[in-house]
Amino acid sequence: MTFNKYIFWQVQLFDNEEFQNQSYITEFMLLGFEEHQVLQIPLFLLFLLIYIVTMAGNILIILLVVTDRHLHTPMYIFLGNLSCLEICCSSNILPRMLTSFLTGRKTISVNACFVQEYVFGALGAVECYLLSVMSFDRYLAICKPLHYVTMMNGKLCLQLTTISWFSGVLASSVTMILISTLEFCDGNKIDHYFCDTFPIIELSCTDTHILKLFLYVECSVFTFLPFTLTLTSYIFIIVAIMKIPSTTGKQKAFSTCSSHLLVVTIFYGTLIIIYVNPNYVRLNDLHKFFSVFYTILTPMLNPIIYSLRNKEVKDALRRLISVLFDKKEEKILPRNYHM
Repeated sequence: MTFNKYIFWQVQLFDNEEFQNQSYITEFMLLGFEEHQVLQIPLFLLFLLIYIVTMAGNILIILLVVTDRHLHTPMYIFLGNLSCLEICCSSNILPRMLTSFLTGRKTISVNACFVQEYVFGALGAVECYLLSVMSFDRYLAICKPLHYVTMMNGKLCLQLTTISWFSGVLASSVTMILISTLEFCDGNKIDHYFCDTFPIIELSCTDTHILKLFLYVECSVFTFLPFTLTLTSYIFIIVAIMKIPSTTGKQKAFSTCSSHLLVVTIFYGTLIIIYVNPNYVRLNDLHKFFSVFYTILTPMLNPIIYSLRNKEVKDALRRLISVLFDKKEEKILPRNYHM
């Protein structure tokens, strides 16, 4: 009995010493683009320019949608939500990334990293649903034009927008709850420029096989449904356009959805390239390149695509410029008149 107690005491002592010697990670290090040290300043200037253009373009889209009554339609309300989402997405990643280029500080606390990952995941899921809702809106406008006004009313528009945001936040919340249970006690270097889900999981010292499997299933459920809806909507749209007898009619119908189709192609194209390939480590440089396109360039390109390829947005911009210049002339003329 005494010998058994001695062995039990020795095992407890060993476990306590092992626990005390084990260090838990409190900070991660985002390596970013440290392999390109010579390009740090040029990269800073490039991404700063992209951030400025992104913010200006998306704020302009929101301003036009809010102030111009001609854009008070479901399609442009969805577009305003998309621009708001792109502003949040860029602001979640780029300011810290720009600071890292200037100061060289690459560390980020575990909690801050989790917050960035949560916001990124939520916004990505919301974008999937918003794009599917916008494609459904185009389907009703082209395939059921006589019933469009009654079917896509203000109430349905608000409901679809709310469901999109709620679904994205819910999906990211489930992921965040699971990731927050992981323990990090070994390496803390993330070979990425922001806190993405799978690079974080790779650093955990606990068994993550079940978690990875669950995340793949969750991503499939939360993204496959909107992707299927988007794809189905455009199959019906293309079939309907092909049935239009006149070439002019086909061009007019296609012009109403060409901008959105281009945005959908860019979004899902880069998303599939980044997350479908399971061999993350071996193709990390390729993942990082396409992540830049998906997280940084796409939010900048979206307002440019919609403004350049959309006649109604360009007309709204002309009206806004005209109103601004008319107000300036009204202020200047009385002053000249007294002179």
